[in-house]
Amino acid sequence: MSVDLVAWLGLALRWAHIITGIAWIGSSFYFVWLDNSLKPPARAEDKAQGVGGELWAVHGGGFYNKKKYLVAPGHMPDDLHWFKWEAYFTFISGFLLLCLVYYYGANLFLIDNAKMHLEPLQATLVGLGFILGGWVFYDTLCGSSIGEKPKTFGIIWFGVLTASAYALSQIFTGRGAFIHVGAMVGTAMALNVFAVIIPKQKIAVAALLRGEKPDPRLGKEAKKRSMHNNYMTLPVLLIMISNHYPVLYSGAYSWLVLAGLCAAALPIRQFFNLKHKGIVNYAYPAAGVAGYIVVMLAASGVFSSAAPKAANTDKVSATEVRQIIRTHCSACHSDTPTHAGIEEAPQGVMFDTMAQIKANAPRIRQQAVDAEAMPQGNETGMTAEDRRKLGLGLDQLPR
Repeated sequence: MSVDLVAWLGLALRWAHIITGIAWIGSSFYFVWLDNSLKPPARAEDKAQGVGGELWAVHGGGFYNKKKYLVAPGHMPDDLHWFKWEAYFTFISGFLLLCLVYYYGANLFLIDNAKMHLEPLQATLVGLGFILGGWVFYDTLCGSSIGEKPKTFGIIWFGVLTASAYALSQIFTGRGAFIHVGAMVGTAMALNVFAVIIPKQKIAVAALLRGEKPDPRLGKEAKKRSMHNNYMTLPVLLIMISNHYPVLYSGAYSWLVLAGLCAAALPIRQFFNLKHKGIVNYAYPAAGVAGYIVVMLAASGVFSSAAPKAANTDKVSATEVRQIIRTHCSACHSDTPTHAGIEEAPQGVMFDTMAQIKANAPRIRQQAVDAEAMPQGNETGMTAEDRRKLGLGLDQLPR
């Protein structure tokens, strides 16, 4: 009896990443809602003590009165909760998962030799270079005069991420390219907390302990980075689940698909941010949904002007179909996998018999022919002719 440690470790890291991510994003969404929902304090005593806004809420059978100070309270409270570990553990678990799946498993999930011949270490260094370079660019841009112009800043940062998505799609597998764009965004979000938001809050606390009034610019800079994180949340969530949808990352224009969906997410987030302030404008969600539909149709080829191809009458035998699948799929999808590191067929899907192939024909066609997402990284060198013949043969199998 053996234990697949890599699989169990991957499960633990993915589970931890989801849990901590929910905690981080949930608290982020909550505080943005809270900040946007505050009303001027009703009591003169609160105003005199520097309270800039308050909110009454009910939850779980209890009533809560939340207050926000314009700068800081007059004295340091005995108990002060810091919202930081959610962000730190989300980053740590995500980075370890990236290392386990994409760097340790680089030959399977990251390297596409049809695009660029790389050794696992080289691919890892390229990936880390994009992640670190993304943070350096983002942080430098924040510190420049452009950082004080939210719209201009957003356009430039979005453009850099889109260019990175294009460049990565020319180097890595589509799945590997997407996850590295997500890692760039997630790293910027986590380092905003670690390197900017928390340090500035600590400076404010230190000033309070010395009996001084904290510099209000500290809070403004932390708030700016926090709002950046707020707008980057929906795109990074999309990328977290994108590996389940080859239709997103498998095409030649996958980078545009990613950019389009992320752009569609921005007005959705804007709608909720404004709604918290009492401003309801349904043009924002309408624009987001419309953008999603346009990307969906474009990625599906609906807008293509190419004339439909004539039906191919070539005959491909069941034997040829089975041979192609044995060559390119059965190393993993078998009751006795031969691929290194795979002890059981992924998701229990096996192609050992014609009955199994027929039962899974639509799935095989979608993954290996239409999306060209399998084999992972095309490590078996499946050619366009192989895919064409496989598609024809699957269509011709008797049902």
